[in-house]
Amino acid sequence: MRIERLGQDKIRIFLTFDDLSERGIQKEDMWQEVPKVHDLFTEMMDQAYNEVGFDATGPLAVEVYALPAQGMIVVVTKGKYDHHHSGLGAPYDDELPEEVYEMEVTMEQSDTILYSFDDFEILIEAAHVLKHMLEDAGRLYKYNGKWVLQLEPEELEEVKVPAVIAVLAEFGEATSVTPAMLEEYGNLVMPENAVHLICNHFKRQE
Repeated sequence: MRIERLGQDKIRIFLTFDDLSERGIQKEDMWQEVPKVHDLFTEMMDQAYNEVGFDATGPLAVEVYALPAQGMIVVVTKGKYDHHHSGLGAPYDDELPEEVYEMEVTMEQSDTILYSFDDFEILIEAAHVLKHMLEDAGRLYKYNGKWVLQLEPEELEEVKVPAVIAVLAEFGEATSVTPAMLEEYGNLVMPENAVHLICNHFKRQE
């Protein structure tokens, strides 16, 4: 579980599939109200408080992004209590329990595959291994000092997806960045056919 502070009232939590499976949670469970998910959320908020000082009391907007190869990204934004709409009435305003999470949850599922590479040479190696599986695929960004390769589902044959992900995981790292963040904050280096272009212009290290 990786926690990043995005602002005074906002954090991003990156959960890998290993994080979920260790807690007995399947990806599909995140879409349902189950006790394990509540326990996981409580654990995330405790860790967020300990690591980055994020106090999660009060109303929270929780955005969950499910990604096929990486895991899940949870963005938590803190709101402010509105006593007029708390539903408890004036006599109870001072008795609101501290450990109450009022969550408004929105969920999005994306089939986009995103992996980051610290070094361009490593990306070149990965591209040469991938080129036999991918014809015309890949968009390349530079983001936060790393190279991020983005693959869309329509660019891949479904049967090849596990093999492609295995190669990406061997050379790169699952990233907590979303396609929308890349589009807004990343530097687009190759808008299309990135794997093919990298293989054409750069040779593998001997």
